[in-house]
Amino acid sequence: MSEHKHEHGDACGHDHDHDHDHEEVVLTLTDEEGKEVEMVFVESFDVGEKQYALLLERGNPEADGVILRMEEENEEVVLYNIEDEAEWNEVEAAYNEMVAAANQD
Repeated sequence: MSEHKHEHGDACGHDHDHDHDHEEVVLTLTDEEGKEVEMVFVESFDVGEKQYALLLERGNPEADGVILRMEEENEEVVLYNIEDEAEWNEVEAAYNEMVAAANQD
């Protein structure tokens, strides 16, 4: 995904699919080629004192997921690309441990 910050809150203006059993949060991001891509928020997880979001491309189960750092700014959640290689390595290792633990259950 491109270098992009995305503000998301109650009045974000993005489409959200709703049904009575499960609420799917859909965010629109822009990829490296400038194309808008609908991403579904899957889960959030903490690494140290920072929080991260896992997003998957909507309607494309074969696509790789995207992990973005979540920060609160002015009572809104903002998503940022992880630019720092050391931070990315730490997040990737924590995510892989989380997946491995889930697969053991």
